Amino acid sequence: MDYDPAQYLGSAPHYLPGRPPYSAELGAVLARELGWDGSGGLLDVGCGPGVLAVELAPWFRRAAAIDPDPNMIKEARRHAAAHAVTLDLRQARAEDVARLDLPPMRAVTFGQSFHRVTRTPVAEMVYDLLEPGGAIVLIAHDRDVQPAPAGPGDPPLPDRAVQDLIARYLGPERRSGSHPASSYSSERWAVSLAKTRFGEPITVHAPGRTDVTRDVDGVTSGYLSMSYAAPHLFGDRLDQFVDELHGLLAARTSTGRFWDWPGDTEAVIACKPK
Repeated sequence: MDYDPAQYLGSAPHYLPGRPPYSAELGAVLARELGWDGSGGLLDVGCGPGVLAVELAPWFRRAAAIDPDPNMIKEARRHAAAHAVTLDLRQARAEDVARLDLPPMRAVTFGQSFHRVTRTPVAEMVYDLLEPGGAIVLIAHDRDVQPAPAGPGDPPLPDRAVQDLIARYLGPERRSGSHPASSYSSERWAVSLAKTRFGEPITVHAPGRTDVTRDVDGVTSGYLSMSYAAPHLFGDRLDQFVDELHGLLAARTSTGRFWDWPGDTEAVIACKPK
């Protein structure tokens, strides 16, 4: 599917304050699994505001990140600077990887972005970009590994009620830019990788964060950061939606905050032979 620049139109400023972080142990888990030692290069594809690239960059000598959305690149630049991380940031699509004149990489990561690319061609380009022994790593939250733990005392996100509210404004079929969200393949990432030169991947997990809480504004940003609820989709009713969402949320918390359990962090890993 051709890239749709409207997928995340208006969402970039909401991503960092609204999305739950990955496991605090993700870098250490991957370093143990893959032998990362501060050498080699990292490329993060579909980097958004740089969450994964900034988190993993310290495990490499150099780090680069690409995203097709110019506003995401701006957010990533600010995020990297705030954490004193040097990133080679480029506005580009995953399908452009072979044309970017990048040096061989030790790792190429996709943080919740592999489902939006043309999987087989992109994976094959990544295979060619990796140095021998290098790895492609597909990252996502996984709520199914273990039951949700006890929270810190704030109520959980009232997701069902919020989804019903979004549907009242945008209709029952989720959209991603100008396309139905269902246009993207639902094939499991491991199945997709197994069809490429990488072969069968392995899956590892890093323990999820149990203490992620947000206020009403943070929860609102979390939904506006999603392609199916990107601000532009609401048109001139955006302010009305936000006001109604704030009212819904305020009525469901006595602490002013909500607990967000993202699950453990899943990493689907496949390596190029040495």
